[in-house]
Amino acid sequence: MQLGKLPHALKEAYREGDVTRRVEHFDGWIDRATPEAAGVNGYDHTQTVKDYYDLCSEFMVYGWGESLHFAPLTPQESLEDSKVRHQRLMIAKLELHPGMTVVDVGCGIGGPMRRVVREAGVRVVGININQIQLANAKRLNAEAGLDHMVDYETCSFMDMSVIKDETFDRGYAIESTCHAPDKQRAFAEIFRVLKPGALFWGQDMCLTDKYDPNDSRHLAIKRELMRGIALKDIATFGEVNRALEAAGFQVIEGKDRDVKEGPSTPWYQPMETRHGTLGNLVCRLPWGRRVFIAGSKLAEVLRLFPKGSAEVVRLLDRTADAYVAGGKTGIFTPLYCFLARKPL
Repeated sequence: MQLGKLPHALKEAYREGDVTRRVEHFDGWIDRATPEAAGVNGYDHTQTVKDYYDLCSEFMVYGWGESLHFAPLTPQESLEDSKVRHQRLMIAKLELHPGMTVVDVGCGIGGPMRRVVREAGVRVVGININQIQLANAKRLNAEAGLDHMVDYETCSFMDMSVIKDETFDRGYAIESTCHAPDKQRAFAEIFRVLKPGALFWGQDMCLTDKYDPNDSRHLAIKRELMRGIALKDIATFGEVNRALEAAGFQVIEGKDRDVKEGPSTPWYQPMETRHGTLGNLVCRLPWGRRVFIAGSKLAEVLRLFPKGSAEVVRLLDRTADAYVAGGKTGIFTPLYCFLARKPL
C-alpha cells in the first residue's frame, strides 16, 4: 500500500470511531481472558482477534505488504521475494493442480491466495471473520482479474458450519490457527471440511525447545507476544502436532523453517535492521517506527489520520520489539510449518 492511500484506508477501517478507546480495550484483553474474569464477562477470544485486525490491518499492510506472514530469509533476497519463495514451497508441498478447490483458512487480504490462484490454477474459498480484510481481499482480487476464481465465507474457522463436510481438495492456514482459542477444535473443523486424502499445510507461531517457563524474561516475552498478537496461548511444536493428530490428521512433516543450512538471515531481521525495500523501512525498523508514531500524531492534528491512529502504531511498535526479543532469545518462531493429511 502506498502512503498516499493510507489516510483513506484508515478512515474506512475506523468508521466505528473512538480508536483510542478501542486500543485501550484491546490492550487489556489478557486480563479479561483469565478463567476468573472470563466467567463473569463472557470473554470471547474470537472477538479479540477480530478487534486486533480491525485496528492493525491497514498499518500492517502498509509496512509488511499484502502477504501478512513471515518467511525464511536469505541474505540475497528481499522480504518480498522471500515470501514469494515460501508461498511457492507451500504450493509444491500441497501438490496443487487445476481443477482443485482449496480452502484458505484465515485468508487475510489474500496475498498468498492470489499467488495460489495464479500459479496453481485452483479455485480458492477464503475464510475470514474480519469483514474489513475480506472487503480488501475482494477488491484486490478483482483488480488482479482473479475474482472469478475466488469465493468467500465470512465466518470463524472455529465454526465453518456454512460449509458442508468433505468440500475441499486441499487446505492451508498461514499464521491463522495460532489465534485459535482451542487448537484441536480448530483443526477438527478444518478436518471436517476437507475431503478424505486431502493435504493440509499450516504455518504456526510457536515456542521452541529453548523456552523455559521458569525464566522470568521468557515469561515476560511470551506474555507480550500473546498480548500484542492476540494469541490465547503459544503452543510448542509438539502441542501443534498432537492437536493435529487428535483432530484426525496424519502429520507428514513438521519443522521450523527458520532453521536452515548455509547462509541465512533471522526471520525477525526486517524489524531490527535493514532488509527489504527502502520505502517500508519507516514502518519496520525501530527508529523508523518511532518516527512513524510522531508522524501519525501530526497526521491526526492535520485530520489526515483518524484520532487514535498513533496509539495503534505504538501498539505495533511494542509488538515488533516483542517479536525481536522472542527471535533473539530463540524461544519463539513464527515459522513452524507442517504438512498433514486427512486419511482416506
